[in-house]
Amino acid sequence: MIPEIGNLALTFAMGIALVQFVAPLVGIATNRWRLVILAKPMAIASFVFIAIAYLCLTWSFYTNDFSVENVASNSNRFLPWIYRIGATWGSHEGSLLLWVFILASWTLAVALLSKSLPALTRARVLSVLGGVAVGFLSFIIFTSNPFD
Repeated sequence: MIPEIGNLALTFAMGIALVQFVAPLVGIATNRWRLVILAKPMAIASFVFIAIAYLCLTWSFYTNDFSVENVASNSNRFLPWIYRIGATWGSHEGSLLLWVFILASWTLAVALLSKSLPALTRARVLSVLGGVAVGFLSFIIFTSNPFD
């Protein structure tokens, strides 16, 4: 059940990151401020779902859920728990998910702590970060899914 939740969270994060990428740019181009202000809540939601996915993968390693191929390939039941947690990012799939989690964390920091930036600049920055997240999430979901 946990891997399915993680996979669903990745899918939701992809959709949210796509909105975070496209909506502010369309809003700026068409002068629709309702679309521009979507950047911040979408960045927060994207972080939440990517964090859920990362925690689901970490939990799968911690509990030795060998129904997940990534866990079966990169862990064993005799590893101490701290090494199982570290094995989360020991594989190609896990390290990509960690990278996206770090990217989402920085995006969250920009969304919450960039009050001194002009609103249009903040929206553009969050949009570009959303576009980068879309690229990495697409790669993870379609070619390197850690929950397969």
